[in-house]
Amino acid sequence: MKHIKQVWHKLIIPYRQKSIQYMISLSFTVVALTGMLLLGVALLTSFFSTGEIMMKQNNRRVVEQVNLNLDVYLRNMRRVSDSIYYRVIKRNDLSYNSIDDEMTLLYDANKDLLISIVLLSENGKLISCAPLAKLKKDVVPTQQQWFQNAFDKIENMHFSTPHVQNLFDDPDCRYRWVVSLSRAVELTQNGEVHPGVLLVDMNFWGIEQLFRDVNLGKSGYIYLINNEGDIIYHPRQQLIYSKLLKENNINMAEYDDGDFVETFHGEKQVVTVKSVGYTGWKIVGVMPMKDITANYSHIQLLSLFIIMLLIILTIFINQQVSSKIAEPIKNLQRSVERLEEGNLNADIAVGGSYEIQHLGITIRSMATQMRKLMDDIVLEQEAKRRSELDALQSQINPHFLYNTLDSIVWMVENQRTAEANKMVTSLARLFRISLSKGKNIICIADELEHAKNYLTIQMVRYQNKFSVKFDTDPRALNLSTVKLIVQPLLENAIYHGMELMEGEGEIMVKTYLNNNDLYIDVADNGDGISPEVCRLLLMGTEKIRSKGSGIGLKNVHERIQIAFGLQYGLEILSQLGYGTTVRIHLPCIEYNTKQNKED
Repeated sequence: MKHIKQVWHKLIIPYRQKSIQYMISLSFTVVALTGMLLLGVALLTSFFSTGEIMMKQNNRRVVEQVNLNLDVYLRNMRRVSDSIYYRVIKRNDLSYNSIDDEMTLLYDANKDLLISIVLLSENGKLISCAPLAKLKKDVVPTQQQWFQNAFDKIENMHFSTPHVQNLFDDPDCRYRWVVSLSRAVELTQNGEVHPGVLLVDMNFWGIEQLFRDVNLGKSGYIYLINNEGDIIYHPRQQLIYSKLLKENNINMAEYDDGDFVETFHGEKQVVTVKSVGYTGWKIVGVMPMKDITANYSHIQLLSLFIIMLLIILTIFINQQVSSKIAEPIKNLQRSVERLEEGNLNADIAVGGSYEIQHLGITIRSMATQMRKLMDDIVLEQEAKRRSELDALQSQINPHFLYNTLDSIVWMVENQRTAEANKMVTSLARLFRISLSKGKNIICIADELEHAKNYLTIQMVRYQNKFSVKFDTDPRALNLSTVKLIVQPLLENAIYHGMELMEGEGEIMVKTYLNNNDLYIDVADNGDGISPEVCRLLLMGTEKIRSKGSGIGLKNVHERIQIAFGLQYGLEILSQLGYGTTVRIHLPCIEYNTKQNKED
């Protein structure tokens, strides 16, 4: 950790030694370039993401269309099977009536899509077929997979994977690739019902035609698998069967319908999966990711050119802007240096943007206040009333003021103008409310503003060692209070509760109404106070050693009772190890601006 701090100091010291113009220009340039870089990355990422989404949508449309076409094709096959079964087989007793003519008629009507229609008994005996043919002697239908599937699940139709139809003798040896649709049927023979199998062999060429001319992008493709991942159709089917090409078809059988991005054999690809109804088949569309990114190189070059142009333009603009901002700050810096030398009558330069003008005016006001404070320190024993002295001392004591001014001078010297402006503004507002034109009664809004200005200065001095939260009921803002009663409580919370804490301190200022009375709670998470010490604090017989104002809580308690009555004042709620809450109890009295001006 020590080594890291040393490296950090070596990097930051040269930066601090540069002029404010250089720092503003460099900072603006770094911020602008970082923003442009992030924006460019976001736009490119969005562009690539949009391209991927569009590709998925296109794939989905193509796959949906293929699925629709395939569904129509398979419905025709199911319709042929249903027609044969329900209109022919169910209506005839096969012992007396031949169904060859009806089956031939149905075959002829669909012969472009069919290879054969076959009806078999449960022991594999041929009952009827179209076109008329003779079973091969060496073929045992009962051992065929389509035959066994029909009896495994009698209520379903079963679609096979592509295979060569070799049931019948063909003198020309023209055995074609088919997809078999088989189902268990009931055969009526001599008035008795027996089980059988109806086989419809579809020409695989029909399915192949649905997929052959479908492409996804430049190198994408679509293929068809069954529920076990076996390939029914693939544009490179022969290469896969020859093991010259591999496909991720087995894993695809486990995918649900939708779009997926996967890596297969080191190549990233987008996969779209769609199930074919009632078959268990799945249509799989595959498009390599390189099809998306292939045309992006010119977009990247154009983006790089635009970024370089913007960099040059940003540097030029930042130089001009930083020059206009830095010159008034340099003038203000020279004025502050004269003030630092002890010349409280030095003319403070005011110019530049609104913030810098405000800073100059605030520093000028600060110098005026400093001169007034110097005079007040000399004359305070003779000129100030005791009550106003107590209020002012409890809020702004010389020790706090000098430390604050030293912090402001240090910030100005180190060109931390934003923080200096913040402290000077808070200090000026602190003086305004502290003095309050001699009034003792102010509104809650001004009292809370005074507390916030005080905390702003303390948080800068203590480098955010603690955090503060305000919870204010809006109804309380225009109610009356004795001035400078919240700040001493905050001062005690900081010096007694926060300063010695090892972790982060927390202070809560809560203003609320209860039973027509006004309450202000100042709570901290410090070490807490014993009940006996709490009681002695309000009596003024216990004094905690600290570098606070020294006025104590007794002063605030007595001023509230003098102004509003003995039923009001302070209450201390604390427990060792669990923090302290000091509660201010006030009446609900609307703040009358005119009356308090006269006061």
